[in-house]
Amino acid sequence: MSVTLTGQDRPELQKIIEEMVDSGFVGVSLRVHDERGEWAGSAGVRELGEAAEPPINGHVRIGSNTKTFIATVVLQLVAEGKIGLDTPVTDYLPEFGLDERITVRMLLQHTSGVFNFTGEYFEDGTFVPGIPSTTAGKEWVDNRFTTYRPEELVRLALSKPARFEPGTDWSYSNTNYVLARLLIEKVTGRPVAEEMRRLILGPLGLSGTIQPTTETDIPEPHAHAYYRYEKDGQSQTVDVTRHNPSWISSGGDMISTTQDLHTFISALCGGKLLPAELLAEMRTPESKAGYGLGVFVQQAPGGGTVITHNGGMAGHAALMYSTPDGGTTLTAALNYVDDAALSLGVAFQQATQRLVQEVFGGGRAGSADAAEPAQQTG
Repeated sequence: MSVTLTGQDRPELQKIIEEMVDSGFVGVSLRVHDERGEWAGSAGVRELGEAAEPPINGHVRIGSNTKTFIATVVLQLVAEGKIGLDTPVTDYLPEFGLDERITVRMLLQHTSGVFNFTGEYFEDGTFVPGIPSTTAGKEWVDNRFTTYRPEELVRLALSKPARFEPGTDWSYSNTNYVLARLLIEKVTGRPVAEEMRRLILGPLGLSGTIQPTTETDIPEPHAHAYYRYEKDGQSQTVDVTRHNPSWISSGGDMISTTQDLHTFISALCGGKLLPAELLAEMRTPESKAGYGLGVFVQQAPGGGTVITHNGGMAGHAALMYSTPDGGTTLTAALNYVDDAALSLGVAFQQATQRLVQEVFGGGRAGSADAAEPAQQTG
């Protein structure tokens, strides 16, 4: 199903999302804004065993796209003079005994070295678990309605050895963004959801976007999310659309729509949310992974740059890409059967590369690194 909102029909886009479903995804909803107009389409099904396609603009758990929203709020508070980008985090949050060398910038850029509370993957292939996350199989399923306080997640992470000295390397850690959430709440005296409404959701009219804490429901309409695990030697698949997102907190707890994600990333890149100097800071990537402050900065196929973040969240995923001026965007919502082995990781990367090539490279052959979230929780 596709809806040509303006401009021409885009059978090439519909074909890609149908092939994504063929590769194993339950459903895909895609939205593209470019010089040809606005196009939205969906493929697959909203729910296993049913015929209805995913809603064109349904709600989806956006996983690590949350980090871009959180980083934007922090930088808006920097602009308001409430936070210093290069101030030690412990100056604001002394209760955690953080390394005094860790700055606010290092949280947003994943260069703090703080252990990732959802578990750490190391280069030699070893995995050090944290809380029961979606890498934990049945243990996550059994605990998916548990409430975790953000402070609890941070203290667990800080009980583990740091991955590296602050500022000396890059490693993706959800803990950085839970600390950023606590930082926002400390300097403003308000819940992060209130600041999100004040600074982003309200001004941009993002009526389909929510920052939950422990709320288990997701607004209608939405496609369903699934998780597969082993029990007594048998594979079990359960509907996990409803769960308590406090296990990931602001590492990936937000809910949005493809329309709201478009509006947000277009406004952000177009300079409507941050002063020019802070937007430039946000889009200055570190050298290892090309991560700025809450966004990946990647080379587009055929030249140019795309600003992006993707996110996977227990059977839901969201894609968010934009040209630096906000003029061309690609946003998508996916529903699938997640598992501890991240079985769809390769298909996810291949599909996002094809979409990026089609939208940002004119369909030409090229490469776009779908660095996240195929191997990340959140």
